[in-house]
Amino acid sequence: MAKACWPYFDPEYETLSARINPPRVSVDNISCRHCTVVKIESVNKPGILLEVVQILTDLDFTITKAYISSDGGWFMDVFHVTDQQGKKITDGRTVDYIERALGPKGDAADGMKNCPGKRVGVHSVGNHTAIELVARDRPGLLSEISAVLADLQFNVAAAEVWTHNRRIACVLYVNDYSTNHAVHDLNRLSIMEEQLKHILRGSEDDDKVARTSFSMGFTHTDRRLHQMLFADRDYEGSGVTSEVDYPSSFKPKITVDRCEEKGYSVVSVQCKDRAKLMFDIVCTLTDMQYVVFHANISSNGPYASQEYFIRHMDGCTLDAEGEKERVIKCLEASIHRRVSEGLSLELCAKDRVGLLSEVTRILRENGLSVRRAGISTIGEEAVNVFYVRDTYGNPVDSKKIEALRREIGHTMMLNVKKDPGSAKASEAEAISGWAKTSFFFGNLLDKLLA
Repeated sequence: MAKACWPYFDPEYETLSARINPPRVSVDNISCRHCTVVKIESVNKPGILLEVVQILTDLDFTITKAYISSDGGWFMDVFHVTDQQGKKITDGRTVDYIERALGPKGDAADGMKNCPGKRVGVHSVGNHTAIELVARDRPGLLSEISAVLADLQFNVAAAEVWTHNRRIACVLYVNDYSTNHAVHDLNRLSIMEEQLKHILRGSEDDDKVARTSFSMGFTHTDRRLHQMLFADRDYEGSGVTSEVDYPSSFKPKITVDRCEEKGYSVVSVQCKDRAKLMFDIVCTLTDMQYVVFHANISSNGPYASQEYFIRHMDGCTLDAEGEKERVIKCLEASIHRRVSEGLSLELCAKDRVGLLSEVTRILRENGLSVRRAGISTIGEEAVNVFYVRDTYGNPVDSKKIEALRREIGHTMMLNVKKDPGSAKASEAEAISGWAKTSFFFGNLLDKLLA
């Protein structure tokens, strides 16, 4: 019998184009007077736009303008960015990080794994177990979840919590208090899962009401939250959301048209500008299996205008009315999930088991409902940010804040901030004496890169 021969394929062939034409990154502080211009040119590949935007937003940069072109085999992006104070990016270490993460020394995929702020193990030493929770939201639910973890002697090192259309999605990174490592005991994990499911279901027996899962992976936290709520079909619940949740200033105007000349579908988004808006939109389009070929992004004062020329991964445009309507609903949901008009509470304290449980219990006892939260650990310091309203979804009364200050002021640093887009923000701060200093996770970059 003749011996079968198969053609040989060099395993490095797939990366040949990228090695011949390595990514070129330029960080320019001269061309534009008010912002830093970041230019990226590289061989095109699936998902590269999201990877680049993810790195820039994880650094807490504000993208004021962007021009995207990735038709054919080449990818060319230009981003106009500033820091959270509206200033250019001049710190040498930050510029070096951008060039290293996006450039030939480590492509975007490698860079985003090491990007500060959104990865397990970045803020604290040791391994962690990621817990993903999706359930129907109710006042005090986060307090109940954190109490279960505290009782089981699990320390919450980091967490992100989003609520939208009466649903809640959480990603919590926990470790064993005694070992400071990930939880490997299957019996303990089973007990944790059962107790969390019981809390999430509440008085309802339907397993579809809540879901719990564990992960040791490296999925980007914000993207995972979008995926969880998208899979939970939170975009279908827009009819139950009240005007109190999303005032007219936050209502996005989204249209889907066809560009006959070039064979694209054009998605236009006009809404109030905010941090990470572009990431949320690109993330949703990517996870819905659409490819962005061109895009124009701009900010005009407090409002943003974004235009995306897209096709489905199979090359088709959005022709069916049902498909267009679904894209519009999903993009509206992705924009609203991170909306945080109202009050944010920023708390710093020495980290310990049960700290999150204690803080959320105090918030609940003071009639505050958590709409969104970010929990982080820097060394021995816990940094928690809560976006809150009262239990009926209304703005928080200043008397409740003063009571909260008196209760926790002796053990924690508390900073209260009104959303700058609120018409009464300055007046409320002046009357109540609320702190005006802002805190951003990006401000911790110096420590992380040191």
